[in-house]
Amino acid sequence: MEINLDVLSLRELKDLQARVGRAISSYEDRKKKEAFAELEERAREMGYSLAELLSMQGAKGPRKRALAAPKYANPDNASDTWTGRGRKPRWFTNALAAGRAPEDMAI
Repeated sequence: MEINLDVLSLRELKDLQARVGRAISSYEDRKKKEAFAELEERAREMGYSLAELLSMQGAKGPRKRALAAPKYANPDNASDTWTGRGRKPRWFTNALAAGRAPEDMAI
């Protein structure tokens, strides 16, 4: 099936694009469902449920990071701290530019 795109109007092209997008999405959904059903059947043949096997993988959700203790304090406001992770706070950058060493701001 070949479509001559040169003769279609902009509206027809956009409609075709939307229909193709829906068809792709539908195809992907069908394939995922087929794969899932196949995996469930294989697990059942081995005497397990797929959920039981997946729980062994440690699929417990996103890992939570432990809070880090602050390493540096703002010399002008000691309650303003930074752990040394991530983006440097403006006060830290300004202090470095003013000639202070990181050790001077260490807690």
